[in-house]
Amino acid sequence: MNFEDILYDKNGDIARITINRPEKGNAFRTKTLAEMISALEDAKDDYSVGVIVLTGAGKKHFCTGGDSADMIGGKAGYSRGVKKIFEVERLIRMSQKPVIAAVNGWAVGGGHIMHVLCDLSIAAETAKFAQVGPKVGSFEAGFGAAYLARVIGEKKAREMWFLCRTYTAQEALEMGLVNKVVPLEQLSNEVEAWCKEILALSPTALSFLKISLNAPTDWIYSLQRLAGEGLWQYYAGDEALEGRKAFLEKRKPDFKQFRK
Repeated sequence: MNFEDILYDKNGDIARITINRPEKGNAFRTKTLAEMISALEDAKDDYSVGVIVLTGAGKKHFCTGGDSADMIGGKAGYSRGVKKIFEVERLIRMSQKPVIAAVNGWAVGGGHIMHVLCDLSIAAETAKFAQVGPKVGSFEAGFGAAYLARVIGEKKAREMWFLCRTYTAQEALEMGLVNKVVPLEQLSNEVEAWCKEILALSPTALSFLKISLNAPTDWIYSLQRLAGEGLWQYYAGDEALEGRKAFLEKRKPDFKQFRK
């Protein structure tokens, strides 16, 4: 399988998907998401694979969400590109194999939601976490809100979305957002060790457990569809466009004009 935006390799029983756009903060565009879908489907269907690892290239970024340049087309940009993120998220949850996020740097926006939906998250000490949608003319009112609240609690989830603050790896650990924090140079070995522990266990038992653990929040799929359609309409408007343009132009957005 030949990819441009990701690296995909299978070493023994472990499949690794690396978003390979470090010059763009490992932000995903339409092509990135399409390639991730292909890799996740392959890993899901390959019986030799027992665990999937998702990470980002380089030492600074796990994934900084959607590439604003790819979405500047508004409604059309959403339907062609951003909408594919929902399929990536579905595959992370629907794969009956554990998916581990190796968070090597900034996990922002859609990249943050991606790691939240992974079964386990191991972070480097240098990792940072943030939701920024309301800053840049976007939101994720499906899994990114409803499931996040289940992971870290209602109050913390509201804080994360309503204030758009940045959190350190240690703060993420304290709120239950990640499972473990290690020095960056130890991240790969730590993830490998967790994979080996998983691979020593019954794959069928793990499969049933993942289905059971997902069951209480599977209702969010319908909300995700509704939220996605709302996001589609929002992207087509001037308010969202102001957020995207301000981000690209490196200025503060003027949202006050829309409080009417």
